[in-house]
Amino acid sequence: MSSTASLSFGSYDWICSQAALVVCPLVGTTGYGIEPVCYARNVEIGSTLIFQPATSFLHICALLMVAVMILHIRSKYTAVGRKEIVTFFYLYSFVELLSIFLDSSIIPANTTVYAWFAAIHLGAICATFWCLLVNGFVGFQFAEDGTPKSLWFLRLSCLLVFFITGFIAIATFENVASFSSEKPTALWIVEFIFNLACVVIYIILQLILVIRTLDDRWPIGDIIFGTAFFIIGQVILYGFSVTICDAVTHYIDGLFFATLCILFSVMMVYKYWDSITKEDLEFSVGSKQAVWEVDYAPEQKLLMDDGLGQGQQGGYGGYGAAGQGGAPNHQQQYQPQQQQQQQPGYPPNAPNKWGAY
Repeated sequence: MSSTASLSFGSYDWICSQAALVVCPLVGTTGYGIEPVCYARNVEIGSTLIFQPATSFLHICALLMVAVMILHIRSKYTAVGRKEIVTFFYLYSFVELLSIFLDSSIIPANTTVYAWFAAIHLGAICATFWCLLVNGFVGFQFAEDGTPKSLWFLRLSCLLVFFITGFIAIATFENVASFSSEKPTALWIVEFIFNLACVVIYIILQLILVIRTLDDRWPIGDIIFGTAFFIIGQVILYGFSVTICDAVTHYIDGLFFATLCILFSVMMVYKYWDSITKEDLEFSVGSKQAVWEVDYAPEQKLLMDDGLGQGQQGGYGGYGAAGQGGAPNHQQQYQPQQQQQQQPGYPPNAPNKWGAY
């Protein structure tokens, strides 16, 4: 049945015949899941069979790569959306960690706990996509980034998505509350339609943000590359997985390349965020006022400090360090011999590259 099935709304028959997804052993009409037409061979380590060894190794590499990205993000203390975007990478790391145990069948598919871990895995995936979507609104400053309002909305909404999708998953696997593993339509919607909608909306938001806010168009390249990697990964997974698996005699399948492309997409998300927050510059939509600084000569700065000290008694500029009893020490005040010409700063009508916060 799996080899002759066609793609249809709400059905995993064709999808699972092409790709060895985590949910495939738990859905379908056979009672033991839907088996792919071709999948990567397993290896035996000790007395344990490890499925998808190449993909499992790639999950480990992804964890290492994300750890490096998280460290760099945390080092940019004043960057816009730093705390929000790092939450996305934490969730992605959690998904990759679970994938190591589920894709490799370290947690066997015929055990009771597999269904619960699969539900947690799917809930974490949906929460990760939702977190990406919420991060897409950070640059629009509906709520100031880094504030408790912004962070707790992100965390609580991700937690809500996690529990809702997790409940739909486990209820489908266990045939509870009118959900059925034979007709997993609700599960199909949250896994494919919901996640795809989050990606599409995020891409549109970032294009609007770059075009309306930044003069530099290079970040659009990061968005294009990230989108391309995501699309290529899905096409390989569902369109060419069986072909690849047969061509390399079951050593790898489309899941390996899909995992790799997803990793590249996540790296492009990081690259895009890093490019628009370079040198801790802040951005927002609808605020493109010019911002400049006036650079004074050292002698002028001393004159300004001296004038401030004379106008405000008790300030640091009006009293010498060696004065006794708080008396002014006029001998230590700077007496300029010649006032130099003021050095102009940036002109008010200079073009602003990034816009104002």
